[in-house]
Amino acid sequence: MIISMEGNVMLSRRTVLISGAAAVAGAAVVTRAQEPTPEPVATAAGPPPPVTVPNGSTLPWKLVNGVKVYHLVAQPFTHEFAGGLRAECWGYNGTTPGPLIEAVEGDRVRFYVTNRLPEATAVHWHGLFVPNGMDGVAGLTQPGIPPGETFRYEFTLRQSGTFMYHSHFDEMVQMGLGTIGMFVVHPRAPLGPPVDRDFSLMLSEWAIKPGTRRPDPTVMNDFNIFTVNGKVFPATAPLVVRTGQRVRIRLGNLGATDHHPFHIHGHAFRVTGTDAGRVPESAWVPAATVLVPVGSTRDIEFVADAPGDWPFHCHMTHHTMNQMGHGLPNMLGVKPGPLDGKVRKLLPDYMTMGESGMGNMGAMSEAMGVPPNSIPMLGGTGPFGPIDMGGMFTILKVRDGITTYEDPGWYRHPAGTVAGRATPAALREDGITL
Repeated sequence: MIISMEGNVMLSRRTVLISGAAAVAGAAVVTRAQEPTPEPVATAAGPPPPVTVPNGSTLPWKLVNGVKVYHLVAQPFTHEFAGGLRAECWGYNGTTPGPLIEAVEGDRVRFYVTNRLPEATAVHWHGLFVPNGMDGVAGLTQPGIPPGETFRYEFTLRQSGTFMYHSHFDEMVQMGLGTIGMFVVHPRAPLGPPVDRDFSLMLSEWAIKPGTRRPDPTVMNDFNIFTVNGKVFPATAPLVVRTGQRVRIRLGNLGATDHHPFHIHGHAFRVTGTDAGRVPESAWVPAATVLVPVGSTRDIEFVADAPGDWPFHCHMTHHTMNQMGHGLPNMLGVKPGPLDGKVRKLLPDYMTMGESGMGNMGAMSEAMGVPPNSIPMLGGTGPFGPIDMGGMFTILKVRDGITTYEDPGWYRHPAGTVAGRATPAALREDGITL
């Protein structure tokens, strides 16, 4: 995307990574043997790939007398979490999370923040080293930005890593309604072998009662919408990579109370960064699940060496469901007998649910109908039937030889590599008695 600013130079997203700073060469990653690939650091590496924001965007900027100038607008807007569920949110530049801010260590940056909310606001640059008067805490380090006013923040980026930005006035309400975003600062000097794909994922949580359009920011633990970049599965965009590419995923959590253990299938990674910056290589630990605490970021890196459609999701089981009700009786193991027939005399559409588990509740909810402006508890349909997950769930799509990062569709499994029904002959051959 080219951004033209009258009277200033023309800039692109690629330019953002090299103006005023040397290109970053990425980070060492883990192979399937869980050892860093023994490659030397490139001596003439090009700029790193711009960070990809699935379902999101990057904040444009212009260069004015050597300073990168950005504009954030805090405002109300209507946000779609998935088809069928829209809500009245607050955020930056009409999105939640707000657009990714991307810059380079050593850059001088200037932010104009316009407040179109019905109350005061301020912006805190989470994890960044800034002058005290630029820290963005209303009442302590600055006056609140009144509705209709624009304030200016300016500072030099003195570190690199994955950071965040968010409101620091009436945080429970403003952050709970969506005034959050990610802030990536690329290092001035190369750190190691370059990554090929670099993703930014913001995690958050919401309380939206079925049939309503207003998130409730006052709840403390009864959240029922868990989002990746403001979306729930099946609306979450996949992470598409080519087999053998080095991948970095930046995870940020600005939810109210819940930590998120994010788990990847088919691969292992190392945690290489936090919101305090780069983790020393001696402290990298191989893992397949990383805990992302509230108010924190985590960078993970790996080689995508296994083709397929691999889930990448929070392992809190309630966090992979949508608008789940918590006031329902526990029906597991209940034998309804003639109950359904008796109740249908009063409620013709009644059907007892949950006595044998909650599987396929998404399909059942669609068949029976859900309240207006609501979505089924569970996700979408995959190549083999319903995918009984929603919420904080997305898919890492690894493909051989792709030339575009558009969604390649479902993975085509080689013959004989899909689990299926055991035949009587196979059972007999292996001595399995049912």
